Amino acid sequence: MSQNEIRITAEPIDNGRCKFLVSEPLHAGGVRRFASPEEAQGSPLAEAIFSIPGADVAEVIVSGNLVTVVKQSATPWPVVGKAVGQAIRGALAGDRPAVAAKPAPAAGGGGTADDALYERVADLFDQQVNPMVARHGGRVELIDVQDSVVMVRMAGGCQGCGMADVTLRQGIEAMLQQHVPEVRGVVDITDHTAGSNPYFAAAKK
Repeated sequence: MSQNEIRITAEPIDNGRCKFLVSEPLHAGGVRRFASPEEAQGSPLAEAIFSIPGADVAEVIVSGNLVTVVKQSATPWPVVGKAVGQAIRGALAGDRPAVAAKPAPAAGGGGTADDALYERVADLFDQQVNPMVARHGGRVELIDVQDSVVMVRMAGGCQGCGMADVTLRQGIEAMLQQHVPEVRGVVDITDHTAGSNPYFAAAKK
């Protein structure tokens, strides 16, 4: 496939976060989160995004064909997005995998702590989060916990909902802070443009 055939759609969440939906899968082995250029070593896609000049990238999360980029600079997404698109195309054109497999956790490393957090977060989702969003026809799937950051995917009525980010920030994050205070953040890896039931479908005339 030529690089020109790769379609990339940017969906800014706010000035600091943007999702890039790619027509080609980037990483099949679950979710990879990179929180520094050092962690990105060996994964050409993450290395290229961290090295974008002037973006001050703080975090890159790759899941399937979705890349979430968190930046700290005030440079607007239309500017940074072009460089991210070039990084994605370049990584897919290379002869190495765009994203390296997740390294095995070192003995006594953070893996066990994340596993324990995952269990607690999963309980909270089953008992409180999903009953709350189910009233709106939605569902939130817990995908993974890495470095105390919770990865979620919205489904059902939450997918494509204009209020999904509010639900995530005010509802789910608040619950996690209250019940599992060790959690450092929540990342939504949903593709909100897909789905059979997006809330912001065209209004019926």
